[in-house]
Amino acid sequence: MKDIVLFGCTIVGFATIVTAHVATVVGLARRPPRWRSIVALFALPLAPYWALRERLWFRAAAWLAGAAVYGLSLVGQR
Repeated sequence: MKDIVLFGCTIVGFATIVTAHVATVVGLARRPPRWRSIVALFALPLAPYWALRERLWFRAAAWLAGAAVYGLSLVGQR
């Protein structure tokens, strides 16, 4: 049962990171300077940092929460 819960948390965490990352990149593309969205697309940790600086609070919080859930579920599987 523990393995199923950890696997589910891993999937949900990863899906949250991907969704929040795409939403953050789109949000950054709508604000100048637009080059940050392209850089944030490939340099993943910059996305929540620039989202916080641009006051995209929910997107940054979702990205960080997804990363925390994903990381903790990976650690729990070991």
